Amino acid sequence: MPNTIGSTNKVNDETPVELQEMVEAINALPARYRDAVTPALQRVVECSTRRRRILNLVQEALSQLRLDMKYLIFDLEATRRERDSFREQLENRGDV
Repeated sequence: MPNTIGSTNKVNDETPVELQEMVEAINALPARYRDAVTPALQRVVECSTRRRRILNLVQEALSQLRLDMKYLIFDLEATRRERDSFREQLENRGDV
């Protein structure tokens, strides 16, 4: 069986459709042309997959950061309310 990009399991569900189509087109080429282009195509597929994974990690990190910011803002507002309450109690003691 000829060594094709698809047989190396490099193309998967994470690979963009355009790259999958390119892989199919290159796999249909005669062996001498396919062998010349296959290493470069494998690098492109690997880079695309790596970029997609990195993008997913960045998106997850941003989502976590947004959630952390919401908790921090909530905590800050609660702390300010407590401070204002204690300040008011101190002022009321001074008035008596």
